Amino acid sequence: MPELPEVETVVRTLEQQIRDEEILKVTVRWPKAVIGDPDVFAERLQGQHFRSFGRRGKYLIFGMDDMTLVSHLRMEGKYYIQDPSEPLNRHIHVVFQLSGGKELRYHDTRKFGRMEIIEKDPDLSDFHDLGPEPFDEAYTAERIREYCRGRRAAIKSVLLEQQLVAGIGNIYADEILSACGIRPGRSCARLTQRDRQNIVDNTRLILAEAIKAGGTTIRSYTSSLGVTGMFQNDCMVHGQKICRRCGHEIKVKWIGGRSSYYCPVCQAK
Repeated sequence: MPELPEVETVVRTLEQQIRDEEILKVTVRWPKAVIGDPDVFAERLQGQHFRSFGRRGKYLIFGMDDMTLVSHLRMEGKYYIQDPSEPLNRHIHVVFQLSGGKELRYHDTRKFGRMEIIEKDPDLSDFHDLGPEPFDEAYTAERIREYCRGRRAAIKSVLLEQQLVAGIGNIYADEILSACGIRPGRSCARLTQRDRQNIVDNTRLILAEAIKAGGTTIRSYTSSLGVTGMFQNDCMVHGQKICRRCGHEIKVKWIGGRSSYYCPVCQAK
């Protein structure tokens, strides 16, 4: 699943390629790809321009002339910019015909991604119950302490809860905990104040580096817009067989329904 750095990469790339383009026509080829009536969705977007580009957690936020288009890629959603003459395959579910002569095409093999239209310039502070962005001042060690109060859940599972902090997924949760020397299965109740501060600091450091690298291209994910993420070359534990710090064999544990990579030597606590 694309995580914060991958979504940020898609947003920045689309801004370079379709900023101020007018939507001449929208074709919804699979109705469930949009929230609400697909005909109304297509009609409302016709004549709108892509004016601004942003991100909230793992959501792409497109500011149009008088509305906002929100897109969540889910597991395998991708955007392509293609010539209208290129054939449409069965996994392309929404097509935006653009004034520049190209088409913005939404491709989703798993059909989990969704788009919706919301009001212009919305307050996204608590959008879909998302927590603060990792780079916001509100994401602090104290927030982690309060969020975990009375809970004994594995810290790996807690980091994946978007209500705590928005945008962290499986890959980066593993890398953050690796950098902190914390095992993914450790109870959040056993974290020290120093542990919590290390989690905050390493979250920002690792996500910033991943954004700089264009995200992580692993398995089926790619930005599909001429950008290939390179952060997988820097992953210390996720997807690795040998720890890149100490050379010990990486272990994989199933936690909260997700595979969790860790080094039993470097992550001893």
